[in-house]
Amino acid sequence: MVNKLVPAAAATLALFLTQALPAAACGGLIAPNGAIRLERATTLVAWHDGVERYMTSFSYNGSAPSFGWIVPLPAVPEKVEEGGGWTLQRLFRETHPQPQILGLEFASKATPADAAVVLQQVQVRALDITVLRGSGQGVLDWAAGNGFAVDAETRAHILQYAKGSPVFMAAKYNAGRALQQRLIFGDGAPVLITMKIAHPWIPFEVLAAGQQVQADLYLLSDKPVNTSEWRALIGASGVGTTVQGADGFTLDFQEKMTDSLYHDLSTDKNMGWVRRDSWLTYLSLNAPDSEVTYDMSVTPMGVVKVAPFGTKPMAIVDGAAMAAQPLDAPTAPMGNAPTLLVLALVIGAAMWILKPRPA
Repeated sequence: MVNKLVPAAAATLALFLTQALPAAACGGLIAPNGAIRLERATTLVAWHDGVERYMTSFSYNGSAPSFGWIVPLPAVPEKVEEGGGWTLQRLFRETHPQPQILGLEFASKATPADAAVVLQQVQVRALDITVLRGSGQGVLDWAAGNGFAVDAETRAHILQYAKGSPVFMAAKYNAGRALQQRLIFGDGAPVLITMKIAHPWIPFEVLAAGQQVQADLYLLSDKPVNTSEWRALIGASGVGTTVQGADGFTLDFQEKMTDSLYHDLSTDKNMGWVRRDSWLTYLSLNAPDSEVTYDMSVTPMGVVKVAPFGTKPMAIVDGAAMAAQPLDAPTAPMGNAPTLLVLALVIGAAMWILKPRPA
């Protein structure tokens, strides 16, 4: 039923799909004979007080009676449900303005390879979703017994992701149910996952599919998100800058939540959790698949960090390389960079004027 099992990213970003070329790379929709191709993935990630809400959807072309995907997760979801019907479209409109002329804790114990455990099963429109916990081999064995055919490359990626987290989400597209619901083929249903984790985490490597990777990522956060510590410290905007270590991954838009945006998002289906005091950040990814070899997190300072896929999700921020650095240093309010610069010049000039001179 599915020609290939892929460790993709499932919910906002997410970006967890599957694909079906005989030896395709590690991300994208999967169907027999390459009949389905991923066009674009769109993800929303909101994190507040240890809770991440991760919603993803995707567009694709082609036709097949059945296809699916498997994606890594950083923790066992508290809930998997249908996401808002217009939220992702509303975020696109907000970040691309048109001319006016127109509970569970992070799962750390892997199960035996021959016994992947089914934790949750949910239907979201035409998707049959299963949350699993187990070793990489255990997940592969489960997949083989449930209609997923896995090639050598995909197998290697699942085993690598399992080193970082034993939790995966598998999804199958039910074409018969889609027909009954009169869904338009090619449009994905938004899936919303709620998890308890210390830092936001988004898998990106799963999007690499032997082609140019194009994805949209929206972040809702308590403070402005940036691409470097020094910009965050002085309150300089990160708009127009590139994420360090991720060519083609740029921060394109940022604003404090507006009244109209808050109303539109919070009144959508299952979106009542949206916070009025959030910051909205939009990042776009446009890079060759060979360069998308990382997953992403955000530090307490609001700085986007990437690390090789398979890194333990929380280790992107809390790893040894970060241990010697202050993880939550105070940051200046966004837009204060010019003010701070002027203040520094004034203080410097005053110190020079008042400096004692030799008699």
